[in-house]
Amino acid sequence: MSDQDKSVTKRRGFYIPGYDPFHPRRYRELYRKESALQAEISSYEIGLKPKQGKGPYGWHVSATIEGMSVESEVEVLYWADLVKTSMNMGIAATYGVMARTAWTYIGSGALWRLMRLRKGPVIAAFYPVGFLLLQAFLAWLVAYGIAQLFQMFGLGFIGTIVGWGLGACAAYGVLEWFRRKDNKFFAYYLMHDYAYSARTNGANPPELEGRMSEFVARISDALDADVDEVLIVGHSSGAHLGVSVLADVIRSGRLREDGPTLSFLTLGQVVPMVSFLPDAWRLRADLAFLAVQNSPFWVDVTAPGDGCAFALCDPVSVSGVAPADKSHPLVFSAAFTQTLSPERWNALKRRFFRLHFQYLCAFDRPKDYDYFQITAGPKTLIERYKGRPASKSRIETPVNRYTRVGP
Repeated sequence: MSDQDKSVTKRRGFYIPGYDPFHPRRYRELYRKESALQAEISSYEIGLKPKQGKGPYGWHVSATIEGMSVESEVEVLYWADLVKTSMNMGIAATYGVMARTAWTYIGSGALWRLMRLRKGPVIAAFYPVGFLLLQAFLAWLVAYGIAQLFQMFGLGFIGTIVGWGLGACAAYGVLEWFRRKDNKFFAYYLMHDYAYSARTNGANPPELEGRMSEFVARISDALDADVDEVLIVGHSSGAHLGVSVLADVIRSGRLREDGPTLSFLTLGQVVPMVSFLPDAWRLRADLAFLAVQNSPFWVDVTAPGDGCAFALCDPVSVSGVAPADKSHPLVFSAAFTQTLSPERWNALKRRFFRLHFQYLCAFDRPKDYDYFQITAGPKTLIERYKGRPASKSRIETPVNRYTRVGP
């Protein structure tokens, strides 16, 4: 039986989060809430149970879709601890990181080439820089105002020293207030996100390579299990991790002709933010390698309404490494303006970070993209989308300056 004709009764799923410091419990609860909503809208049954046994964090999904019962084990490939460690720095260090990150993207020329793809994610990259500078300016105004107030009292040199000393303390208080409220502003979070890859010019940090090796082992073991499909989902920054992890899985020789169907779904990808950097040769090589493989079947879903993603940008082609015989990924749009009702779109369209997670949520006017049917339904990814045309408005023009695929 070919992969196109294979039905799924048992599945192993692996979710690779983006640069996210949150506990995997967050993804389980999001899946629980949104799957129930989508099941009600689309008239199928789905339910979650805790994962049985020891091992990495995950959950069990039982679903009846299209008249078929499917059991799926979902596992989160955890790297949030690395994210937390990379974010663990003070105010001064964050401003230093901001300067180095800006220089990396500007000095390498990557920033200007990224702007030729999509303005949204580049504007999102400018936001933390602009907002952190605004915070610094407001802090300086507070310090200057206090210093001027002391000078008005005519206290001479001592008054000036005391005024600026108190002003500096007040300025620090302003900056610390903004840092503590970053769960509302996201300036520090986004700055550390962009800095994580920029600090190594696009190369994977050693600690991340070590964690990715663990991911390779988990997926390789799943390929030996008695299941019909092994599905890897990479969201946001997790998309480019997934590319390299799956490239390593294939190179390891663990794929079997008589084994489970291997599938790869990338959502809201930001691959060019990394692949356009000078030393991202490992990622570029993996993109070119994965693009010509028969397995996994690779689908890339984005939406122009998601301002944080490189919507409809073929990650292989725009990175300048598309081989002549390229066959993956299939790129199409989740079309938020069509798959969400006007009322829901109006409620979400200015909530940029929420929209970046919409791929993992329910749609009240779903078309052929349904995250829960993909991850818990009776069809493999290739069966679901084989023959589906790519979006006509996708961008495939190679604009990357750096196309080296070796050290």
